[in-house]
Amino acid sequence: MIIRKSAQEIETMARAGRVVAETLALLEEQIQPGITTGELDAIADEYMRSRGGVPTFKGYRGYPAATCLSPNAMVVHGIPGAVKLESGDVLSVDVGVTLEGFVADSAWTYAVGTISADAQRLLDTGEDALEAGIEQARVGNAIGDISAAVQQVTEAAGF
Repeated sequence: MIIRKSAQEIETMARAGRVVAETLALLEEQIQPGITTGELDAIADEYMRSRGGVPTFKGYRGYPAATCLSPNAMVVHGIPGAVKLESGDVLSVDVGVTLEGFVADSAWTYAVGTISADAQRLLDTGEDALEAGIEQARVGNAIGDISAAVQQVTEAAGF
């Protein structure tokens, strides 16, 4: 069942989304060789709380951190800790914020220092695939239209 949201609820959802976007932007500024994933997590936790939000992931089924930070080949939901980032790494950052009962969640992958041409091609292809999927997210289309667009871009790039 779909429950229609009020204008006030939609605004609260938008504010939660802004906190997520701002947190991702803040972390992007901090991502550099030598910083640990634990340090990045602490920065995100403090920022989300300063904006009135609560880190959604922290405590969920015992998850110990405010963010999910996954370097390199780690697929998703990496637990932040003592791992120091190095130039050439890529870091997937997943942020969830709960604000006044509403949850916003987003992820992005960032280059750490100078990355290889292959890693940059992967990031570029991911962004192109996202844009292709978004282009298909419109009235009259099905979820399959979105996933087909993502798959087409990804496979055309050899991934």
